[in-house]
Amino acid sequence: MKQLSSSEFRQLFLDFFEEKGHKIEKSASLVPVEDPTLLWINSGVATMKKYFDGTVKPENPRIASSQKSIRTNDIENVGVTARHHTLFEMLGNFSIGDYFKKEAIEWAWEFLTSPKWMDMDEEKLYVTVYPDDEDAYSIWKDVIGLDASHIVKEEGNFWDIGEGPCGPNSEIFYDRGEEYNDLPEGHEENYPGGENERWLEIWNLVFSQFNHKPDHSYDPLPNKNIDTGMGLERVLSIIQDAPTNFETDLFMPIIEKIEEKSGISYSEDKEKKVSFKVIADHVRTLAFAISDGALPSNEGRGYVLRRLLRRSVMHGRRLSIEKPFLSELVPVVAEIMKEHYPEVSSKQEFAAKVILNEEERFLETLAAGIERANEIIAELKATSQSVISGEYVFQLYDTFGFPVELTEELVSEESIEIDYAGFSQEMEKQRERARSARQAEGSMAVQSSLLNSLSVKSEFTGYEEDETVSKLIRIIKDEEFVQEAAEGDNVKVLFDYTPFYAEKGGQAGDTGLILDESQTVVAEITAVKPGPDGQSIHEAAVRKPLKSDADYTLVIDRKRRRLIERNHTATHLLHQALKDVLGDHANQAGSLVEEDHLRFDFTHFGQVSEQELADMEERVNEKIQENFRVETLNTTIDKAKELGAMALFGEKYGKNVRVVMVGDYSKELCGGTHVNTTAEIGLFKITSEAGIGAGVRRITARSSEGAYKWMEDQLRILKEASKLMKVQAPHEVPLKVEGLLKELKEITQVNESLHAKLANAQADEVFTQVKSVKGVTYIAEEIKAKDMNQLRQLADKWKQLKVSDILVLGLRGDEKVNLIVSLNKEAIEKGLKAGDIIKHISPFVKGGGGGRPDFAQAGGKNPDGLPQALDAVDTYLDTSL
Repeated sequence: MKQLSSSEFRQLFLDFFEEKGHKIEKSASLVPVEDPTLLWINSGVATMKKYFDGTVKPENPRIASSQKSIRTNDIENVGVTARHHTLFEMLGNFSIGDYFKKEAIEWAWEFLTSPKWMDMDEEKLYVTVYPDDEDAYSIWKDVIGLDASHIVKEEGNFWDIGEGPCGPNSEIFYDRGEEYNDLPEGHEENYPGGENERWLEIWNLVFSQFNHKPDHSYDPLPNKNIDTGMGLERVLSIIQDAPTNFETDLFMPIIEKIEEKSGISYSEDKEKKVSFKVIADHVRTLAFAISDGALPSNEGRGYVLRRLLRRSVMHGRRLSIEKPFLSELVPVVAEIMKEHYPEVSSKQEFAAKVILNEEERFLETLAAGIERANEIIAELKATSQSVISGEYVFQLYDTFGFPVELTEELVSEESIEIDYAGFSQEMEKQRERARSARQAEGSMAVQSSLLNSLSVKSEFTGYEEDETVSKLIRIIKDEEFVQEAAEGDNVKVLFDYTPFYAEKGGQAGDTGLILDESQTVVAEITAVKPGPDGQSIHEAAVRKPLKSDADYTLVIDRKRRRLIERNHTATHLLHQALKDVLGDHANQAGSLVEEDHLRFDFTHFGQVSEQELADMEERVNEKIQENFRVETLNTTIDKAKELGAMALFGEKYGKNVRVVMVGDYSKELCGGTHVNTTAEIGLFKITSEAGIGAGVRRITARSSEGAYKWMEDQLRILKEASKLMKVQAPHEVPLKVEGLLKELKEITQVNESLHAKLANAQADEVFTQVKSVKGVTYIAEEIKAKDMNQLRQLADKWKQLKVSDILVLGLRGDEKVNLIVSLNKEAIEKGLKAGDIIKHISPFVKGGGGGRPDFAQAGGKNPDGLPQALDAVDTYLDTSL
């Protein structure tokens, strides 16, 4: 067998099929395009659906590809088994009504065994076929010449998704030898096709030759298709003689980097191997998905990424990695995959930045969260409890940022279960409250007694200048005053004069550099916070030694300051425009002014209309174009009020204040920095508006470069939408969307009608399945329905028919279960309650719920437990009556 790298093997596969007349298609994005049925591209054939269903006719009916794919349905197995991954590559060759079984089998065999290609030992190859597929069996035995002992007839070898194209399949296995035999002699799974490590499946050939009809009959397809899939990672483990996929060149460079970061040996510490594997797997997924445009968030595919990142951080801690490290693995992933996936290399800086930001946010609360979780676990074990309350789970979620899955992983190691119903109740309460912002290190929150003792003065000169020469008067390291700071130190420093604005009043603090007399950078200012006496406390990353009482040149990041100033002055214009449009009651309730955007919270009861937002935006841009001068006045608070300057409700002001005046349009008390004239702002654009609490709303906006870039993005999106909608001009998009929505509504109505008819048809059968326990009749059945709403409709029908005393129905989804329990008056009079029954049976589906005595419902996440849940009704009634 040839010894190949992953890149060489991938290319060899594609070269082989190119020689066989196949068009080599580039791997599609992991984010599906025009396919709302998929969260991710999860297989090679997923990108070929348009060809197989006839929506698009391919230029060439023969296609081959190496497709990046994501699956996260069994994430808990990653790192535990030899071959589970969230991201994997699927090599495949496809025939759209062209060649069929003979060619597919012959070419698979040629690629694997020919000395020109893979040169595998024929004696190590085994195949499985569907028992009724005599054609495939004959081709393997008579055409290929494979010995009958190497051909296994397997009942499961039939690919069928319910309705539509389907057919038998043939799988090819490689015998890795007795040393990989993980099952005892005679075990029922100890054969090619069984669940074992010796015979490893390397290629699945699907012969799509039938149409599975709604009446469950199978008609031959007029055009037969071929769909094959070969997992690159698992075949590579054979080529490179690796015990698992993780010891191949796709993963080992990442694992070696993790060894470097952790100081732990992957090969020597077997207990830690799972963590190495989880991190290596997940960071590949993160790098690829972010490069394809997906970003961490709290929903959809973004939530998947956030969960993967947080799992990786958790496993990093198990390897004693306490600091952010995942972003440092992205270049390694990019280097491994650069030949076939250049997009990961070209976007690696962006992906690393996204990952670093997400990781830093999570690490802020993770350590404290784990400590608290361990305390809770200890308390539960001490009192012999096996269930963690929903209140505790919510505390970890709300206070420490733990997704439920992370808590589940922590407590499952101690055989403790989660009260999901209680957690859901706490979440419902939370939805009624405004979420407080993530706790940043605020000025007073971080100030120690040392800072509080500071009496030295520090004067801000940033209104007039961007740089100044100043004396370093204090260095604080590890909460102590020191005379010097060395390279690599992170310290807080104070100067007698500084152009650096300290974060306050909603305006972000400055960043910049500290230079010595030779204009060499000696430190980087990463943040500036206000001290107890109004001093500017600079947080500095030291590059060269710093000494107290020495003079240094302080230089702010000018471009960043200018952008912040434009957003800040735009905020003042917006404040006045709000009052003009909504009324004087619209007062500022908070703000944030950053370099790339501004955020403005204000008091207002009721919605803000699109027209009102447009009016505000127009007014602000008018004032920008009028090129008002921006002037400041230092005066007394009383004089400022006489001038009509707006003060922020709840803000404390001293006797002397600073008034910022924008022409004759806006006057506000403000200590921040601003533009000289409004024309410097250039452009203003509101990007979002929403309610954030009772009577408080938030506008997010951009000005200057940020507004221009945002508008360019919107125009690009609109143009892309025009292309996707196949309209000639962007202004035609709304009409096209309106038509599509109308079509979708009609289709949805038909679909709901069909579901209702199906559910009613099932009900006629289900309502005959009446059982009895101690004189109480009940029905406990699984049913196919569209959703919980249809289950309730069936319960209403059951009440009208009066066919039993109790009705229990279960609805199974892909990864969830719904249960309802309904009781008639007679059952309730015998002391039974629907809520009690639901609480008894819902744990079987890993769920919980509740309700009234006559009706209750529950949800769960274990569909496989539904039969046991329904069977438990009999037991419950037997013991309760």
